Amino acid sequence: MNCYDVIVIGGGVNGTGTARDCATRGLKTLLVEKNDFGSGTSGASTSMIHGGLRYLRTDVKTTKTSCLDSGYTQKIAPHLLWRIPFLMPVFGSGLQAKIYTELVETYLEAYDHFSVPLKNGRSHTRLDPNEVYRLEPGLAGGIHAALTFDEWGIYAHRLCAVNALSAVENGAEALNHTEVMGLEWGSAEGITVKLKDRLQNTTSKVLAKVVVNATGPWSPQVAALAKAEVKLRPGKGIHLVSDRRVSNIAIVATAVDGRQIFVLPFGNCSMIGTTDDDYYGDLDLLVAHEDEVEYLLQGIEKVFPTIRQYRWTHTTVGVRPTLFEWGKNEDDLYREHAIFDHSSEGAPGLFSIAGGKLASYRWMSEEMADVVAKKFENKNRCRTHIDPLPGAEAEVDLNVVSRKYQLPLFTVLKLYHRHGCRIEEILKETESHPSWKRVVCVCEPVLEAEVRYVIRKEWARNLSDIARRTRLGLGSCQGIDCAVPAAAILADELSLTAREIGAALQAFFEERWRSKAPVLRGRELAQEEITRHLLGQLEGELQRC
Repeated sequence: MNCYDVIVIGGGVNGTGTARDCATRGLKTLLVEKNDFGSGTSGASTSMIHGGLRYLRTDVKTTKTSCLDSGYTQKIAPHLLWRIPFLMPVFGSGLQAKIYTELVETYLEAYDHFSVPLKNGRSHTRLDPNEVYRLEPGLAGGIHAALTFDEWGIYAHRLCAVNALSAVENGAEALNHTEVMGLEWGSAEGITVKLKDRLQNTTSKVLAKVVVNATGPWSPQVAALAKAEVKLRPGKGIHLVSDRRVSNIAIVATAVDGRQIFVLPFGNCSMIGTTDDDYYGDLDLLVAHEDEVEYLLQGIEKVFPTIRQYRWTHTTVGVRPTLFEWGKNEDDLYREHAIFDHSSEGAPGLFSIAGGKLASYRWMSEEMADVVAKKFENKNRCRTHIDPLPGAEAEVDLNVVSRKYQLPLFTVLKLYHRHGCRIEEILKETESHPSWKRVVCVCEPVLEAEVRYVIRKEWARNLSDIARRTRLGLGSCQGIDCAVPAAAILADELSLTAREIGAALQAFFEERWRSKAPVLRGRELAQEEITRHLLGQLEGELQRC
């Protein structure tokens, strides 16, 4: 039976970050995820390494640490980030609008003290109505003034993947699609962890001296395996994703209940987010509802009247692992994190980490790794704020790469934003396999070489895994044009049968359907029904093979 110093359960950003930190300190580490890295809360987030502007009023510490960690993330993974300018319009006239503008500007001045030096932010600016409409003519009329600030977007799925990859390159082992089924004490060597490979339907056991439960909203369930408790107040949040950019800037709006929401650019698309509602349902079957979609569209429509004219291709849904508090509105819940030592509950060596947010993941992971290292009297210092993540080890001249491999610069740029300097490792394969330069997904775009790379090097085992690594099927076509050729590549790499290919396609399109259904309207809904019928026929043929 394999024995580890630490087993980290959970492949979100906190789990992969903690595994990376433990591995870089020389601890024998195993990372376990029951679905796929980044497939839960982290991947469904707003994908921003932001500075915690909204927390400045009540929680200055969170704002400061968020800005500090945003600055670190920019240094260790610059290829994964992009700057997002935000615009906060103030509507109305007279004294009330003037006073409100002054208040907002004062607030942003305070934010500048953290944002500018710690996360390479740009100082806020104040715009008059003429400047605002030149910047974004789609805004509603009646603007008194507007304030700007900026944040940083990040590809959250890849952030999880590269943290897991870094952990493995520093000596850890990583298993996705592997569920923890039990935790047992009694062995002199530590905690016995029962594992189930969900793809092969096999079970095994491993030993660990320390187990870290970093499963986000699933933390109470995992802690319960040891008869321990983690008290959370899960909050569901959804986003709407368009087939193109609504604007090149992020626009802040106020929803009907006074909450702040926004529409922001995300790659080739735009996102509207987010809701925040207490959630009591199945964590493994999350769906957006029409009332949540309407809530977001209604709020954005007040400041951007043409928002309903855009095509919304799908939704994302996640659950925040917010720490439990009674008597507060969801939006006012404490956003800090906590580490739970379950020794007093009869589970020595078991720790849970919960709460927090994507922007400060690295700091949370460092704190958790400090606790683990102390158990082993490990004196090695944290290096995750210094050592580059995979893809950030060197600079790349994209023009040179484009000419060398005879690929459009845009294709190379998109590939770089996912893999950084490791694009050379991917594209080198096309020298011996020229056909691998074929574009499988036009929306992003994604090359066949990249699909094969993430299967071979980044644990992609199904079409959804590939989508999380490459964004294949997440653009405007939602997989209609690219899922079948990607499935053929998957079959070639993993030696799948026709029946297994059919099952892979069915699972992928069912996932896309759940994501799309809440935003389909009119002709789009009719078109989707036709598409589903045709795909059903294809899947049926494959199942009969």
